Amino acid sequence: MPRILVVGGSAGIGLRTVELGRARRLDMRPFSRHTEDPLGMRGDARSSEAIDAALDGVDAVVQTLGVPLDRHLLTGPITLFSHATEVLLERMQARHIKRLVTVTGFGAGTSASHIHPLQRPVFNLVFGHAYRDKTLQESLIKNSRLAWTLVRPTVLTGGALRRDYKVLYESTQWRNGWISRDSVADYILRALADDSTLYREPVLA
Repeated sequence: MPRILVVGGSAGIGLRTVELGRARRLDMRPFSRHTEDPLGMRGDARSSEAIDAALDGVDAVVQTLGVPLDRHLLTGPITLFSHATEVLLERMQARHIKRLVTVTGFGAGTSASHIHPLQRPVFNLVFGHAYRDKTLQESLIKNSRLAWTLVRPTVLTGGALRRDYKVLYESTQWRNGWISRDSVADYILRALADDSTLYREPVLA
């Protein structure tokens, strides 16, 4: 059975991915600074030594980093996403681990121009620093030698898994909306098992 490392696996989408994966009898290893999971590993995602240890025996990686909704989000700078991704890519490539699914968000990378003009000023004010770093994060992944999928959820909710969520692969379809963390976790697990998602960057709504 392949072992899946979930970076950021103690909260939010990462935690739900671990829980849903285990419910489906998958071998999930959460990694975060605060995990209490007996099968998890503690460490800083920006630490090469911690990431290297967490990658031992791993076949695929899910990256679900987040920053708190506090004053730092507004004032910046934010470098967590790009810094942690540089470390992860280097160690994955050194260990010849190819498969990576990374959660960024609607508004990162090529999806930025699809934010509605009326929403853009508030989005840039609140999330601008984070999403500039997420855009750099996506660029680093796209320029790597890994087999990647970028996952861009829209506004997250705490609702239950809904099977009718939309996976918008074509840029002409991209739009804002809502999606539950459980639904994002479901797509992540689907993507890991589906080679047709390789080198794709869907928006989920």
